[in-house]
Amino acid sequence: MIIRIVKMTFEPAQVETFLALFNAYKAKIEASEGCSKLMLLQDKSASNIFFTYSEWDNEESLNKYRYSELFKTVWGQTKILFKEKAEAWSLTQLGIRN
Repeated sequence: MIIRIVKMTFEPAQVETFLALFNAYKAKIEASEGCSKLMLLQDKSASNIFFTYSEWDNEESLNKYRYSELFKTVWGQTKILFKEKAEAWSLTQLGIRN
């Protein structure tokens, strides 16, 4: 499984536009082959900073989405709302117990 976290900082005046965009495409992104979870998180102290957390079956599934027309459409509409460049991480969960 691949966990993908993307940090996005928006112009404060663009937050509502982003939220509407996310809600419009969330179901389509979740329906992408290999996507098992998609969540939107908001920073508690900076209301214009958001994170997406998604889980993918494997890197192939994630890359298939990243090169899809759906991604091109969503990302094209999202990145113009940014105040700062987005940051992204692809992670794997470790089976370590405390």
